[in-house]
Amino acid sequence: MVAIKSVIVLVLVLVLWSAIFAYSDEEVKNWCSQTPYPAPCEHFLTAKKTTTKKNRPIASKSHFLRVLVESAIERAVLAQKNAVALGPKCQNDREKSAWTDCVELYDQIIHRLNRTADRCSPIDVQTWLSAALTALDTCRTGFEELGVSAFGYPLTANNVSKLISDGLSVNKPASSEGFEPPSMNEGFPTWVKPGERKLLQSSAPNANVVVAKDGSGRFRTVSEAVAAAKGGGRFVIYVKAGVYSENVEIKAKNVMLIGDGIGKTIITGSRSVGGGSTTFKSATVAVDGDGFIARDITIRNTAGASNHQAVALRSGSDLSVYYRCSFEGFQDTLYVYSERQFYKQCDIYGTVDFIFGNAAVVIQDSNIIARDPPNKTITITAQGRSDPNQNTGISIHNCRIASAGGLSGVKAYLGRPWREYSRTVVMTSSIGGFISPAGWMEWSGNFALNTLYYGEYKNTGAGASTANRVNWKGYRVITSAAEASKFTVGSFIAGGSWLPSTGVPFTSGL
Repeated sequence: MVAIKSVIVLVLVLVLWSAIFAYSDEEVKNWCSQTPYPAPCEHFLTAKKTTTKKNRPIASKSHFLRVLVESAIERAVLAQKNAVALGPKCQNDREKSAWTDCVELYDQIIHRLNRTADRCSPIDVQTWLSAALTALDTCRTGFEELGVSAFGYPLTANNVSKLISDGLSVNKPASSEGFEPPSMNEGFPTWVKPGERKLLQSSAPNANVVVAKDGSGRFRTVSEAVAAAKGGGRFVIYVKAGVYSENVEIKAKNVMLIGDGIGKTIITGSRSVGGGSTTFKSATVAVDGDGFIARDITIRNTAGASNHQAVALRSGSDLSVYYRCSFEGFQDTLYVYSERQFYKQCDIYGTVDFIFGNAAVVIQDSNIIARDPPNKTITITAQGRSDPNQNTGISIHNCRIASAGGLSGVKAYLGRPWREYSRTVVMTSSIGGFISPAGWMEWSGNFALNTLYYGEYKNTGAGASTANRVNWKGYRVITSAAEASKFTVGSFIAGGSWLPSTGVPFTSGL
């Protein structure tokens, strides 16, 4: 209720602002003509006019962007109100599950749009606009995958989507592939503070709370410990060795989970689309709070391959780090949902689309391990960029792509395009011979084959040959170090130089 009241207050402020400053039809038309969706842009900006006050020109691109975002917030609030009102019309558990997701996702959308009003860089704005659009796509997808009517995704949401896309186009930085370049420090991105590096590397963490199955800690479950985090400074949760059968949602900022090691501290769940959940809500561990860090933990989803989408980890945490963790599942194991993420020395197991989502993510120095799929087809990635100006993608860098064995008669691919502008790059990685010579697989016919961006750069191993790769317009064998460097940890999610000892033949600043 408090969140809804705060949103209402914000909308009232925006309405008052609009009453003071209005714009002429001609200038609105001129500015909106530069966007992908000029018609809704003109309609909603013109609606902000008033004839009782003196017009104030839209003086700059930043002013125009602010007006677009304000209009998107107003429409998002209306869409959320409409979605909430549809709740009593849910006729079964599947409709209710998809509807519940949408109500939560509208909160995310409004929050991320509001963040763009803070003092932040154009790169941050692009990240949060990208995340807001991803949340809208996720709302619609929930209804589709459960096979129910998308009555929770009203026309209002389409207007929000178009206004956000217009904002992404207007805000697009001159160099849309990269981020501002802070340097690396001790092998971690610079957002990992020195004290946190010690926690990440320490064998005996100094935790705020301890979780233990045997009662030797303050809590017996991870969820109880997470509930104690209030979202201020860094809150460290040490989870002792044991198997914790629970679904954990982390909404507070700056939470750190530290375990006793892969295969020792295990969080496990079994929700799935086959079991009536949406993909979004199937996650064993779901992280929304920014600045999350995990170390030395295994996260599993044991629903099994026959239950379709079943997420182990869903991460929508901006500037999050996952270090020496294992993610185990079958279809849709690791949901890199949104924002900026970094995975280092992790193990990722799955069968179909088992690294998927629409974050800006680099997975580095990790083991990506394919399991035997029931339908005899493996797809490692399914990246979900739905707008050409989103600064998102999956970068697999210096990893080992291997199989768990037993793949007789199986066809395996590096990825397929979940959305129209899907973007995935595999660089300086070892690719096992189980990968098909074509390398990549269609999603559905010719969908996205001309608009995707799939690249491979200096990979090795029996499956690395690009001689017989797909000939799609969007696929490329990257030969330029400058192009490949756009997808490194330094350039793509944190800026700056390469991680130490990766062996990639580039220098800082490329």
